[in-house]
Amino acid sequence: MPHGEGNRLYEMEAFATVAELGGFSAAGRALGRTPSAVNKLVTRLEARLGARLLTRTTRAVRLTAEGEAFHRRAIAILAEVEDAEAAAAGGAPRGRVRVNANLPFGVHCLLPRVPAFLQANPGVTLDVVLTDEVVDLVERRADVAIRVGPLRASRLLARKLGESPVAVVASPAYLARRGTPRTPADLDAHERIGFTFARALDDWPFRRGGEALRVPVRGAVRAGDGETARQLALAGAGLARLALFQVAADLEAGRLVRVLEAFEPGDVLEIHALFLGPAGSVPARVRAFVDFVAAALRGGRGPGARARRAPRV
Repeated sequence: MPHGEGNRLYEMEAFATVAELGGFSAAGRALGRTPSAVNKLVTRLEARLGARLLTRTTRAVRLTAEGEAFHRRAIAILAEVEDAEAAAAGGAPRGRVRVNANLPFGVHCLLPRVPAFLQANPGVTLDVVLTDEVVDLVERRADVAIRVGPLRASRLLARKLGESPVAVVASPAYLARRGTPRTPADLDAHERIGFTFARALDDWPFRRGGEALRVPVRGAVRAGDGETARQLALAGAGLARLALFQVAADLEAGRLVRVLEAFEPGDVLEIHALFLGPAGSVPARVRAFVDFVAAALRGGRGPGARARRAPRV
């Protein structure tokens, strides 16, 4: 967009960048301006609006209630301007997409598709961070977060990408050493790999006929993320209950074995892309990325696509 001292869009961009990055110094680096110049732009915007948009302290910059409301409108307007510029330049999306993704999904479904996306969208660059933590998109400077599992109520815009069944798995070496459980009751004699994060389930669900069962997750080791749990299962540390998209290739190769399949309750983990801002405000570069991932998942391309019971997407 056109930049200039008297340009209202530039003031809006400066404010949105400060809100996104949490400070004038970081915003100045992103915009190629000094912190004082960015502060001047935001101060002028506040004066024209007659409202305080930011609370400034020596340690942090926070949005006020008025700032929150204006920020939502600002990012929508800036996205429209960006899309208009892209259309005038030939319609190809341009710019950087900052992605924060669930670690197992990132390792098994996202990273293998990055080269194809970049080849199809040469004007786009990617910053990818993988974590099983539920992150704040503004604090982590992310354009889109891909999360697996139930969503908490929030002001984020969500788009469902697909879903994956869940299965209890173990390595052949572990089963040879400890035996194969035939019913959920047999799990009392087995190591069950759990998770350390707060939102993790404390038990595993099963179904026997029409009866719902739940077995507590107890074992000598817990994991901080899904990929660590997979590696522990591969190493023979115990049984793990994981999404099929994560272990489909291991099942196919015989590195892991699916157990208690007859007692699976049929639950699935939903996969969503989350964005800041209202509907219609997502920049073209972000839409292009999410559309690509969603289409690739629907097409079944990538790890696990040939598994006997591949993830439903």
